[in-house]
Amino acid sequence: MKSILEAGDLKDKRVLVRVDWNAPIENGRVIDDFRIKKSLPTLEYLKGAGAKVIIATHLEPKGTPIESLKTYVPEGMKLLGNLRDNPGEEDNSEKFAKELTSKVDIYVNEAFSVSHREHASIVGAPRLLPGFIGLQFALEIKELSKAFYPKKPFLFIIGGAKFDTKLPLLKKFIHIADHIFVGGALANNFFKEQGGDVGNSLVSEGDFGLKELLKTGKIILPEDTIIKDGKILDAGPKAIENLKPMISTSKLVLWNGPLGNYENGYGVATLALAKMISESSCESIIGGGHTIAAIKGLNLFDKFSFVSTGGGAMLDFLATGTLPGIEALNHQK
Repeated sequence: MKSILEAGDLKDKRVLVRVDWNAPIENGRVIDDFRIKKSLPTLEYLKGAGAKVIIATHLEPKGTPIESLKTYVPEGMKLLGNLRDNPGEEDNSEKFAKELTSKVDIYVNEAFSVSHREHASIVGAPRLLPGFIGLQFALEIKELSKAFYPKKPFLFIIGGAKFDTKLPLLKKFIHIADHIFVGGALANNFFKEQGGDVGNSLVSEGDFGLKELLKTGKIILPEDTIIKDGKILDAGPKAIENLKPMISTSKLVLWNGPLGNYENGYGVATLALAKMISESSCESIIGGGHTIAAIKGLNLFDKFSFVSTGGGAMLDFLATGTLPGIEALNHQK
């Protein structure tokens, strides 16, 4: 798998660039352009190299017009319509992949955040013509890979609610991290495993082998929580205070997922954690939709060593070391 920097002479080459510009749009205006801005250096590089660029993205919900995105398109480039409006995209149709690549010379994947999807524009297109990764994609791989052979002490902080998507990370990093702080609804399963009363709190059903994880002594749970109507909704002040010395002595902190029910207004612990990490001297790698939303609200983006554009893609890459989009480029003919 090669970076676009290794593509050679690009002058007058027709280049299809898959980006993730699936940004929230209100009243025709993009209200969060974080991922869009991260893809622009690749587009500007291609422009400077004399390439003829076609930009491809998806938008949700399907049928969303792309006019709101046109202000971000560098001069001279074309923007395709919504990829997912064609059923061949999510079906990974070879026919649709051929349509996408029929009039271009080179494919570039600058959509790390959707490269865990086996879609036509992610895995189908690079089977049909020379493919490369963009500058941000290359940076994602470089920075996230630091967690595989980390500086020590290494603190992994994981939150959120989807236990089945986070369990592979817990099982992998229990052997790598010095400590793993588990917050959000994920912690509820551990509380229940320890015999605690979780009331009406969100708990994932299933046997996840949590006893073995707890036996390692590496799992740290919130010492106190915020409870309302019998539901655990956020980590408490003691829990955050106890994280301070751990963060201050860590050389690497990896964080994904909020510590509370962020969508419904319980973001105090998440915001406090963001501020705490931003003020520390450790190397910090963070990602996840709600995590990024918290940082955006505090205007702290430049206070972290690396902020990933990926949510599910970040989780899958950390768990497996690869993604379908990476494998498609690694196994080109």
